[in-house]
Amino acid sequence: MALEETAITACITRAFCEDFLADLRLDVAIAGAGPSGITAARYLAQAGARTAIFERNLHVGGGMWGGGMLFPRIVVQEEARTILEEAGVRLQESEPGLYVADSVETVSCCAAAALRAGARIWVGMGVEDLVLREDNRVCGVVLNWMAVERAGLHVDPMALHSRLVIDATGHDAEVCRTLTRKVRGLRLPTQDGSVMGEKPMWAEMGEGALVENTREVHPGLIVAGMTANAVFGSYRMGAVFGGMLLSGKKAAELALELLA
Repeated sequence: MALEETAITACITRAFCEDFLADLRLDVAIAGAGPSGITAARYLAQAGARTAIFERNLHVGGGMWGGGMLFPRIVVQEEARTILEEAGVRLQESEPGLYVADSVETVSCCAAAALRAGARIWVGMGVEDLVLREDNRVCGVVLNWMAVERAGLHVDPMALHSRLVIDATGHDAEVCRTLTRKVRGLRLPTQDGSVMGEKPMWAEMGEGALVENTREVHPGLIVAGMTANAVFGSYRMGAVFGGMLLSGKKAAELALELLA
């Protein structure tokens, strides 16, 4: 078979444009393809919600790849075990109720499970702003290529609409910070109305707070994963990921309730 360079270009361009145009109107747009974002996407797509993740980096999985301090292993608790097993991740009990997983296998299996459920993952695209309507309700995301941001170029972004947005950007809570910075007088349901920022490490307290902190913090905007703990000023946890996975599942459940 003749392999012409322009045919390869046409295949890539056609597939990208068709899929991107199909995602201009979503049920849920997720910022960040870390453990909570990927988990939320899988459960949303399995329930039939049109879902896409926008990840600014060219890789997915957030902090899972490096495990703990570049030891490529992560820990999950018994409560989150089935979330990984459903994705095909192999677990080994190391301490009572604590399971160790290969971080590379975990990211690969979880991403594949989300994609096979019907979610879309766009890499290299960052959520730099939100689309708002009456009463400052969030109804979409504003996107740009991460390469544009890192090059310092002034290139206007593009936007898409979604019925809900999940901020799963992690420790920096970038989407929530953007919202509070740009909308004068807006207050989040935290002690001081702002993104409070995460506290130092206390694994048990951080894990315990994650699911509770996973909630709708503004009409149309849900926080999940470390974003939730950063918004509400809770502790960080290190290389234990059960709470992140459970947070992603809860975010999906909340979104489905709001979409109903």
